[in-house]
Amino acid sequence: MQTLNSIVFGWYPYLCLTVCLFGSLFRFDREQYTWRTGSSQLLRRRQLIWGSNLFHVGILVIFGGHFVGLLTPIWVFDMLGVSHSFKQMLAMVAGGLAGLMCLVGISLLTHRRLFDPRIRANSSFGDTAILLLLFAQLLLGLATIPVSSGHLDGHEMVKFMGWAQGIVTLQPGVAANILDVHPIFKAHLVLGMTLFLLFPFTRLVHIWSAPVWYLGRRGYQVVRSRNVTRPMQPAE
Repeated sequence: MQTLNSIVFGWYPYLCLTVCLFGSLFRFDREQYTWRTGSSQLLRRRQLIWGSNLFHVGILVIFGGHFVGLLTPIWVFDMLGVSHSFKQMLAMVAGGLAGLMCLVGISLLTHRRLFDPRIRANSSFGDTAILLLLFAQLLLGLATIPVSSGHLDGHEMVKFMGWAQGIVTLQPGVAANILDVHPIFKAHLVLGMTLFLLFPFTRLVHIWSAPVWYLGRRGYQVVRSRNVTRPMQPAE
């Protein structure tokens, strides 16, 4: 078990992160035409708007919470007077609300993708597969909340913080931090890392192109509604 734990949570994260980074760079360099989401906005537009907005807002809150909660050094929380138990409760409440919002959104998107014949016909295997994997990952994440309620002292979360920060800072032996955690957490981590592994081969690459810079642009793009050809004037 220690060997398997070391492989899955000590080596596998680096494989996933390496493939995610260099695979994305390779795809952007060699296959820029595929660097898109393949929007189906013209089909079931109302369901797409509700599903997409709920999903994206929820997933951004979840991702931000994971990023800050796992990668912020423990001494920062101690300096701010944030106890482990309060951080645990905040993660459960905020993460639970964002997770439910995301669940409603991804349910609408999944129903739309699978049960509309026109959308299903225009969907690739990768589009459907990554959506179902995200659905499964979200359900695993929500399933960790009842388990976390049995560890309100926050010490279980400290184990995950030590593991994540150890991976980022290339510390050896960090897999031992989560050797004895509940299997539901391990399944959630494994599927999360696998999503990073599959990232460059799916529509998820559009995340790299998030148009944040639009907020600071000075001008706007002018798009003509139709191409009007002016008649040639006779020479004088």
